[in-house]
Amino acid sequence: MRGFHYYSIAPSGGGSTTVAPVHDGYVLQKAVATSPIGGEFLTDCLMKSLESKGIAMKPRYSFRRKEIRPGEFQTVDLDFPNTTESYKLYSQRVIASDIKECVCRAPDTPYDESAYSNIPTTSYELPDGQTLEIGADRFKIPDVLFNPSLAQSIPGMESFAEIAPSVRGLPQMVIESINKCDVDIRRELFSSILLAGGTASMQQLKERLEKDLLEESPQAARVKVLASGNATERRFSVWIGGSILASLGSFQQMWFSKSEYEEHGASYIQRKCP
Repeated sequence: MRGFHYYSIAPSGGGSTTVAPVHDGYVLQKAVATSPIGGEFLTDCLMKSLESKGIAMKPRYSFRRKEIRPGEFQTVDLDFPNTTESYKLYSQRVIASDIKECVCRAPDTPYDESAYSNIPTTSYELPDGQTLEIGADRFKIPDVLFNPSLAQSIPGMESFAEIAPSVRGLPQMVIESINKCDVDIRRELFSSILLAGGTASMQQLKERLEKDLLEESPQAARVKVLASGNATERRFSVWIGGSILASLGSFQQMWFSKSEYEEHGASYIQRKCP
C-alpha cells in the first residue's frame, strides 16, 4: 500500500511497552523503542501501593462466601497449605489488574501529589466483599507510563530507582522512535499513531498521549493518535492483526522452514521478515 505509513504502539505487552514504526507494511527495526514498563508493571505498582496502606487482597481460592441470611454474607477462610507463592502472587495480580482496569485513568496533566491529595475516591468491591476507596492512586499509577520515575515514590518499588534514569516515558519513546526514521516519512508517522494492547484500553490514555505529543513534538508535526472505539478490539488488536496476516495469500513467503533454521539459525528470521 504505497504511501500508507502508521505507528503501532503496544503499551501492554504484559511485561513491556513497544513502539514500532511501520512503513509500507514493514517494521523499521532500527527505530523500534522498548520500555520495561507495561501492564504488569503498573499492576505491581498498584499492588504495592495498596499493601502499604494495609489492604490485603485475598486470592479467590483462599475463601468462600457463605450466605448467613438474605443479602448478608460471611467470608470463610479455606486452607490450601501446598499452594505455591507464585500461584498466590498470580491470583493477587489478577485482582489488582481488574482494579486497575476498572478505576484507573490517565490524568489530564502530569501527576502532582498535592493537587490530587483531596481527590474524590472511587469504590471497588474485592471478591471477599471488602470495599476499597481508591483516591489518588487511580491517577498516579497510570501516570507512571508517562513519568517512569514516579514509580520510585511507591512503597515497595524503590528498587526501580536503579534503572529509572534510563527509562523513557511513552511520549518520549514515540518522538525518539520517529526521529530515528527517514525525515521524509516523519510527518506521516506523527499523524498516524496507533494504540494497541490491554493498557491501551485505559481511560483517557489516548487523549493524554496526544496532548503530551502535541506539546513535545516539532511544531510542524500534525499529531494524531488513533485507537479503536471498542475496548476489546484495543486489547486484542495485536492478535487480530497477526491472524489477518496469517490469512493472506502472501504469508507463505514469510514462512521460516526447519531446513532454513538448520542452515542459517534463528537470526535468519530478522532478514526474511524485517
